[in-house]
Amino acid sequence: MTIKNFSIEYDAINNKNTFSNGDTINGRIIVEVSKETKIQSLVFIAKGKARVCWSEHYGQNQHHVYWSDEKYYDVKHHILRAAREDGTEVIGKGRHAFPFSFKIPDRKIPSSFKSSIGNIVHKLKAELHQSMKLTKKVNTHFTFVSKADMDTPGLMEPQNGCKDKSVNVFGSGNISMDVHTKQMGYKQGEALQVTVEVSNHSTRSAKPKFILYKKESFFAQGHRRFQKEKIIKEMSEAVASSGKETVSKVISIPTELPPSILNCSIIKLEYRLRIYLDVKFASDPEIKLPIVILPSFEVPVMKPPAAAGFGFKACGDPDQAPWGTASQAQAAPQEVDPPPPYEAYAMYPSKYASAL
Repeated sequence: MTIKNFSIEYDAINNKNTFSNGDTINGRIIVEVSKETKIQSLVFIAKGKARVCWSEHYGQNQHHVYWSDEKYYDVKHHILRAAREDGTEVIGKGRHAFPFSFKIPDRKIPSSFKSSIGNIVHKLKAELHQSMKLTKKVNTHFTFVSKADMDTPGLMEPQNGCKDKSVNVFGSGNISMDVHTKQMGYKQGEALQVTVEVSNHSTRSAKPKFILYKKESFFAQGHRRFQKEKIIKEMSEAVASSGKETVSKVISIPTELPPSILNCSIIKLEYRLRIYLDVKFASDPEIKLPIVILPSFEVPVMKPPAAAGFGFKACGDPDQAPWGTASQAQAAPQEVDPPPPYEAYAMYPSKYASAL
């Protein structure tokens, strides 16, 4: 086999090995050959795209597959192309490293995301073309974390909600609660403080409980699919019958919690804080507040080499440890429209009808 190794690798710019809007990725395409080899071209490709796909069953024998995709960038550059009259280029025996430098578009692009229903993928790819032979392809994914959109309405403003509930079964009276949070947006690792004013004018005790959960929503062909997962559950001491009390609870946002995704038209990653009063033998009054998780970017520990635009030049520090090494195994940029309102999907089967 003439080509012994064909791979692509890139250099990290921080300890988390993440990249964001406007960052430059430097790396190299490795081609190792056992003898002098003719090639037609060596191409570098960078892609960012989202895709969703799921099926729904109707009755015993009917089902439908819903899918949609969305592209954010598709950049291609010829690292090496034919220079001889016979339409080929020759590389000598041994290991060759062809450097590349790619600047991620500095605009609104959703973060990397993976689930069983949909994915948002950012990847680097290389293709080696030879005459009369199958094209050799190799790719590696990189983790993209979008910068926080500070223009999100109400992001840093206080939130509050109130709820009244009558106790009619195995008891009597009324219970009310008033919930306050400092803001809607919190960084990874930040403390979220919730204040709950409980007025219990009933014959039952009421225990305040708090649940932070995430909701993943997927949109395709006029339909929506979603799934939810609890992240944190906390509780406070019960407020006795005929009592009034102000309860405060501090919830630490996990540092590894993925940031919210609100800038993709086919995938949304949202968080909710559910506050409810656990009342025995009665329906629980509850309030749900939206929470936006913001990325907590660290200061880069490695200085990325300077590069402008979608350029390709000599790679950076050769002593940097490569990431994303992978062995062999143009869409026009568009502004992303926000997902349609949930109300637009009232035609769903009952198992998908509950939005929250």
